[in-house]
Amino acid sequence: MKILTANRLTDGIAVWYADGGWAETVDHADIAHDKLAEDRLEVIGAKAYAANEVVDVNLIDVDVVNGVVEPVRLREKIRAAGPTIRNDLGKQAARQRTWAA
Repeated sequence: MKILTANRLTDGIAVWYADGGWAETVDHADIAHDKLAEDRLEVIGAKAYAANEVVDVNLIDVDVVNGVVEPVRLREKIRAAGPTIRNDLGKQAARQRTWAA
């Protein structure tokens, strides 16, 4: 299984292709289950890159664990979670605020 990831050109934030746009969390990324779906995502990524929406466009491997999309590689896990030195910043801080609410 693969998903499409990139960095938004305007602010460098890691994003994932989901539901026809770029989401700031990996949670609802469109998952390619076969080569045809991977090719579709690659075309979407190439168009977004050409339109100067995103850079560093890549298909990455993921697993779905208990209904949650999880990147396989450590680099991608870090991009999905946020900085590794402080959990009060980035995406993990936003999740903590959501959980506390």
